Amino acid sequence: MVASVQMELFLPACQNLKEKRAIVNSLLGKLRSRFNVAAAEMAYPKQWQRTILGIAAVANEMSFLQQEIQAVIRFVENHPDVELIHTDTAYYD
Repeated sequence: MVASVQMELFLPACQNLKEKRAIVNSLLGKLRSRFNVAAAEMAYPKQWQRTILGIAAVANEMSFLQQEIQAVIRFVENHPDVELIHTDTAYYD
């Protein structure tokens, strides 16, 4: 079973692409190590204050995947440097 989520984020403190890269790369690294998911920036590579992250997880139980994806979303919501605008979650059996 596979779960995927796309998260649109607003980065209000960023004033340039270097600051954005630092925040996004840090967040992606934390997601990968803490939750054992695949994560990447998917859109808006040239905009300073906006990005879409794509995250995927694989497991043999749907309930575990749902808990894991909800934990990932809560983690991003509580990150001090980003504001979560929208999420789109999908599960595949």
